[in-house]
Amino acid sequence: MTAIMKIIILLGTLSLTCLQADLLAADTTNERASDRQAILNNAKTFVNAFEQGDANAVAAMWSEDGDYTDLTGRHLEGRTAIKNAFADFFNENKGSKVRIDVTSLRVVTPDTAIEDGITSLTLADGSSPNQARYTNVHVKKNGQWFLQSVREAPYVSSGNYEHLRGLEWAVGEWVDEGNGPEVDHVRFEWSEDGNFLISTQDVTVKDTLISRATEWIAWDPASQQMRSWSFVADGSVGQGSWSNDGNQWMIKTSAILANGKKLTATNIVTREDPDTITWQSKDRTLDGTALPDVNKVRMKRVPIEAKTANQD
Repeated sequence: MTAIMKIIILLGTLSLTCLQADLLAADTTNERASDRQAILNNAKTFVNAFEQGDANAVAAMWSEDGDYTDLTGRHLEGRTAIKNAFADFFNENKGSKVRIDVTSLRVVTPDTAIEDGITSLTLADGSSPNQARYTNVHVKKNGQWFLQSVREAPYVSSGNYEHLRGLEWAVGEWVDEGNGPEVDHVRFEWSEDGNFLISTQDVTVKDTLISRATEWIAWDPASQQMRSWSFVADGSVGQGSWSNDGNQWMIKTSAILANGKKLTATNIVTREDPDTITWQSKDRTLDGTALPDVNKVRMKRVPIEAKTANQD
């Protein structure tokens, strides 16, 4: 991960959504409450600048002589160096997002504040978030708050990402290779906190959407296995229990269809190579009556450049 990625990971002061309201309520004076609010207001400026890819506006959040030190010890000093690093990042990583979880914010003097928290950077390619702990020092100059110093440290998540990383290869978009009128599309992406994989499954006929399902995949600490919950546009709902043997995943599913009938099946997903998977459904029953197996469906990964071209 480049230094600028880590810079973005550490911008904990610049989030409105994650700083809890009690941080302001705990102030003992109106002056300190006002200073905390001013630091929060800086978040709006950063978020707008980041989403617009405006390196100048992002760098303006630092004081002229502000600095940043990343996990590797690389040091960026001064607003110009920070601006250049952001400009390089925006050129190479359009559409990235940052999530900030502030754990504390202390106004220690009338012109100094210290902030600690955890941050996550998610790139547009859908890869899992990069996380870090940070400490930021803010200074107040001429009535305005700036970042003076940013320091990062390793972060070890207590969440469930480690239990799900065996499916990290699936992140991205997949399409079947069948010749029939129906085309299956499947997209996997991480949730913002890295605790879930979210799958969206579409069926189209001549580019017309005829069915959509959403599935959340999570680690179940009670059963000590991976589980999933699915929701179909027609009102059907289901759940599954996951296990794997090498490159093959077995999902035992049970669903209640929109008409109230119960469908059970064992779905088998096999990773043939980094860009090819097969899917098959066996041992299917409908209200206890056996149904034929579904033959293997082969799916290919959609290259990032192809998705970008289609979006353009």
